[in-house]
Amino acid sequence: MIFRNREHAATLLAQKLAKYKVQKPLVLGIPRGALPMAKIIADALEGELDVVLVHKLGAPGQPEFAIGAVDEEGRVYLADYSVSEWGISSEYVAREKEQQLETLRRRRAQYTPFRSPMNPSGRTVIVVDNGIATGATMIAALRSVREQRPAKLIAAVAVLPVSALKHIRQYADEVVYLDTPEDFVAVGQYFEDFSQVTDEDVVAILASVKLREKPKEKIVA
Repeated sequence: MIFRNREHAATLLAQKLAKYKVQKPLVLGIPRGALPMAKIIADALEGELDVVLVHKLGAPGQPEFAIGAVDEEGRVYLADYSVSEWGISSEYVAREKEQQLETLRRRRAQYTPFRSPMNPSGRTVIVVDNGIATGATMIAALRSVREQRPAKLIAAVAVLPVSALKHIRQYADEVVYLDTPEDFVAVGQYFEDFSQVTDEDVVAILASVKLREKPKEKIVA
């Protein structure tokens, strides 16, 4: 399946997630690429939108290849192959973790400067990504959210390989996806338009959500 763009993929995912509309779910996008999709899904399901901040840990010499991921609390997920195939040392992981944590701190300060993250406790939570290669970032996101005791935790993704799907199912109550191609190489090959999403785009999306919030009623003494 080839998607025209993120909007196309998000619309299809929202249709598959329609049964959760009655629950007004909390929809968490993994920055940066998944935020436009998460917004469309949140709007379609009449839910709330926020980010879940995780960042991949890159392999030595190949920073775009994830050997694991870290969340903003410093919890690290390492893929099995990080040691068996790459021989990753604990010293390398510690250095990479600190570097990516700095990125997450910067993003939190930039994305939600005037409020705390929305609380997933007791809620139906949908974690959205536009596509998955190794699964490390999504797994770190799911583990991070699970720590906060959601009632139900769902992973929603446009495209991913079967190998990643098997891993992710261990961490989510449900995985909703659109395609698991046998010849998977990279996420971008399944989108006609896979334009980069910038930090400024993410800030604008989250700001637009804030503007739609109803003002709190004043308490009259």
